Amino acid sequence: MGLFDSVFGRSKPVKPDLDQLFGLPSAAVTLRLAAGFRPTGTGSVCFAAVEGGAFEQVLRDLDELLAGLTTSRDDYGYTWLLARRTPDDLTSLVTDLHAINTALEGNGFGPQLLCSLAAFEHADGRRLALVYLYKRGTFYPFAPVPGTREKRDTTLELQVKAATADDLRLESDLSRWFPVWGAPGL
Repeated sequence: MGLFDSVFGRSKPVKPDLDQLFGLPSAAVTLRLAAGFRPTGTGSVCFAAVEGGAFEQVLRDLDELLAGLTTSRDDYGYTWLLARRTPDDLTSLVTDLHAINTALEGNGFGPQLLCSLAAFEHADGRRLALVYLYKRGTFYPFAPVPGTREKRDTTLELQVKAATADDLRLESDLSRWFPVWGAPGL
């Protein structure tokens, strides 16, 4: 960081570390033991879609590589790729999410990547996602309240943060814990 950056309060962006995704299986064990949440077998990657043949080719290649990907667009215009595995195969799901991110990044579309998430559920019907912020290289929990529209269970989110602190690199700035309402798989 240069002198002008420190004077003006700028910081260098964190370089994404997609290998952080491989911390999810150990976090899943912690979540099961500490809070009763189990993986659902679904995970998704969110990105800002780009027009053009190169981008479409990457999506076709991913669909061929990872059969069963579902593509959708949210209310904000972002594209989501949903991957599915059996709930007891979180390791393969994480590998799929890593492959999607790596393929997009490797083909020059890293700036379009926003986040990835793995979904979890409790026997009482509560849902939870562990969200990886691509541009920050950190995770945060997101827990929508069941049966409500756009209401979060912030108490649960903070409990999950405390429980998974040894498993994941967590986002310390709570203002960056963006809601992912309607995320596929959640």
